[in-house]
Amino acid sequence: MSLSTVSLSTSLLWRGLLAIAVGVVSVTWPNVTVGAFVILFAAYAFIAAAMDTVRAFSSSRAGPVVGYLLLAVLSVVAGIVALAWPNITALVLVIWVAAWATVTGVIEVALAFRRGETAGERAMWAITGLVSVALGIVLFIRPDIGALSLATVFGLFSIFYGTSALILSFQARKVDSAARRLVDSTA
Repeated sequence: MSLSTVSLSTSLLWRGLLAIAVGVVSVTWPNVTVGAFVILFAAYAFIAAAMDTVRAFSSSRAGPVVGYLLLAVLSVVAGIVALAWPNITALVLVIWVAAWATVTGVIEVALAFRRGETAGERAMWAITGLVSVALGIVLFIRPDIGALSLATVFGLFSIFYGTSALILSFQARKVDSAARRLVDSTA
């Protein structure tokens, strides 16, 4: 097996398994998923505040100190808001996920048109990308559907995406195996 194929197929395999696991948790316990998103965001905001504070006091000029301290204060406020008003935070996260799904979907559709892909691989990249774009569009149009619905839809999307990644992983392994047999037969 070539190193790039092993890396691609292994990466797709692990990405697929992780996506399916996250999907199952999201569908089974949507409240836990939303709560986890809000808590993760708050933790990220507090960590960013700490890092910006460290940067502020390691700078030798006044301009960056003020800028980093302002960023630190904004991050602390964002973390507090996330914990104090989790519903608003969840709505913002819905919009963030919509943007993420749309951008990654467009990239995946573009990946369907790379050279050297089989028809099946192109179809899987295109379908996965289009489903991702559709999720993003629906969330932009109706962010009021709620974070619980998003958690469930995100879970279903993750299961679909994970399954697609597993299929692509097995196809990559099969293509590499066939290529090795061809090389061995000509040697």
